[in-house]
Amino acid sequence: MSSTLEKQISFAHTHHIDTINDLMELVRIPSISTEPEHVADIQKAAAWIAEYLRKMNVQNVQIMPTGGHPVVFGELKAAKPTEQTVLIYGHYDVQPPEPLDLWESDPFEPVIRGGRLYGRGTSDMKGQSLACLAAVKALQSTGELPVNLKFIFEGEEEIGSPNLAKFLKANKELFQSDFALNPDAGMISVDCPNIVYGLRGLAYFELRVYGPSHDLHSGTFGGSVLNPANALSELIAGMHDENYRVTLPGFYDKVRSITPKEHAEFATLPMDESYYLEQTGVTELWGEKGFLPAEQVGARPTLDVNGLLAGFTGKGSKTVIPAWAMAKISMRLVPDQDAGEVKKQLEAFLIAKAPKAIRWELDQMASGPACATDPFSKASNTLYKALEETWGTKPAYKREGGSVPIVGEMQEILGFDSVLTGFGLPDDNVHSPNERLHLETFYKGIEALIRFFNYLGEEK
Repeated sequence: MSSTLEKQISFAHTHHIDTINDLMELVRIPSISTEPEHVADIQKAAAWIAEYLRKMNVQNVQIMPTGGHPVVFGELKAAKPTEQTVLIYGHYDVQPPEPLDLWESDPFEPVIRGGRLYGRGTSDMKGQSLACLAAVKALQSTGELPVNLKFIFEGEEEIGSPNLAKFLKANKELFQSDFALNPDAGMISVDCPNIVYGLRGLAYFELRVYGPSHDLHSGTFGGSVLNPANALSELIAGMHDENYRVTLPGFYDKVRSITPKEHAEFATLPMDESYYLEQTGVTELWGEKGFLPAEQVGARPTLDVNGLLAGFTGKGSKTVIPAWAMAKISMRLVPDQDAGEVKKQLEAFLIAKAPKAIRWELDQMASGPACATDPFSKASNTLYKALEETWGTKPAYKREGGSVPIVGEMQEILGFDSVLTGFGLPDDNVHSPNERLHLETFYKGIEALIRFFNYLGEEK
């Protein structure tokens, strides 16, 4: 280890408490992007990020408007002239914390328990963003920033980044870089870092089914009027067959087959059935037959109900036939699938299957493309080296089931790939109550990023 690298890592270790205090301050801002009542909090979080960058002497810091929530931009020049530029990505918005009664502490008043920091956004992804900034601070401590850096922090990732593509098209020159570093992925386990080379896309819908003009007494009218809740339930049940395949017409037409080589690679991942049983707490797994669990999650498309609402849902009983019923439905897509085409497939299914006694409406709430990146690019190989030296073990390569819309949009609009990693763990309860960040892994992640930037600077 060079003396410069050693000093930078020592600086990071010395300032761990400062970094955690900064993270806790950011987590206290309830920057929930999906709820209109939190628009002011979104603005506050963007301003916090911008001021944090300014304190790091980042230049040209801007809070840039979009069609929705703002993007924060900034840039840093390397200590010595270089043409190599890395765009660091993060998002400052978070998911709603509900159900609140399942949290062991206030989701927006972070606390440390058992070596983990609890709070909404600690892992996804305020913590991952602060890991990058802590690494940059360590590089600055010796005056040895080896590459040019640009920063982009968005506030709409958790709602599918609906305004990001248009924003990037309008600001292509500003964000031009060699590649993006995106830490919005995660690790397989505490001792198994990984590089993600594929992400699924997203198509998210709200389906409403309407029946009578108003709620009806189920004794007076039950049996003569089709219940919208029953009709919606039957439609949803028909969206999978006995092999758990999605039944929308044409849904699999563009889905790429898993090659024998890819299957062999999936089989080597430490993510077998027991891994998923332990992570989820279910008694048995469920999914498209004929595929490994890791393949079902990383390389196959899905259709899931994310929310249901109909009739009376309070305590006690109320016997009504509801006037309407609603379902939130998301599909995780794989490369070559298109969200617009999937919407047409869902509409075709509803036209064919919905009873004439009801009417339905379908709104597309969010979408994002799937993406695949080169796992053996120079940047990925450099990250591999940094992760291996930090953890003392060979990192794994994997495709991840989540969606990060900006990765595909950067490929398509800006013309460069992202290097995907992250230091969150599968049991961080991301999007769930009691979200948490494992601090020892977080600190190792900062160290790995310090090594990564140093090794990038050594490349010719």
